[in-house]
Amino acid sequence: MKLNLVNAATGATWVKLGIQTFFKRPMAMIGLFLMFMASMSVLTLVPLLGLPLAMMLLPAATVGLMSATLQVTQGAFPMPLVLFSAFRANPRVTRAMLILGLVYSAGFLTAMGITILIDGGSFAGLYLGGSPPTSELLQSSEFQYAMWVFVGLHLPLSLTVWHAPALVFWHDVPVFKSLFFSWMACFRNFWAFTVFGVLWMSLMVLTVLFISTLSGVLGLSALGGSLMFGTLMLVASMFFCSLYFTFRDCFTDTERR
Repeated sequence: MKLNLVNAATGATWVKLGIQTFFKRPMAMIGLFLMFMASMSVLTLVPLLGLPLAMMLLPAATVGLMSATLQVTQGAFPMPLVLFSAFRANPRVTRAMLILGLVYSAGFLTAMGITILIDGGSFAGLYLGGSPPTSELLQSSEFQYAMWVFVGLHLPLSLTVWHAPALVFWHDVPVFKSLFFSWMACFRNFWAFTVFGVLWMSLMVLTVLFISTLSGVLGLSALGGSLMFGTLMLVASMFFCSLYFTFRDCFTDTERR
């Protein structure tokens, strides 16, 4: 396993490849993504343990979506079982995925808990879908501070875990080494990941603006929310398609299962 250094323009290439791959098998990829989202949503309904469990399974689910992307690039049609790829390899990989899940879940809940101490849970309620946003809430200094604290804590956590599940699954890298290598890959390829992130954020914002404007012009405000949700789900599916390419280009000699 070798870390590759890529230029900033590679970030744009990852975005392009994610979109292109999605449209090769759009029904399959949106279906898998919706299954993933539905499973996470159902888990969060379990009292007390639901959210930690959902966050714990996120790394393994990400590997499943990356495996689906790989299958599409090979001309195959990904089936639902591909989402469970991380748990179908061998017991050692399963244990490693669960440990990675514990690391991510603990970090996420810690960051979210700190925001609750800052604004009394307003940001957490909005982020987790438990409360609707209001203009007063969004303009609140406590809410904005909590939001930026969460971003500052969650971003390094995400970068540390970004490649780790794939490194465990495809490279047999030990758990804590995979976390270190993931961080180093993102750090050493900072500009590529910056371009990647900015482009996806810009696409999300433009999507919101376009749907909002279109709904207003056509007088479809009643359907605007549903149209917005569906379109953002499509964009999110494309984003998850692009994750495999960030991993593929940052590391070489991948042994595919």
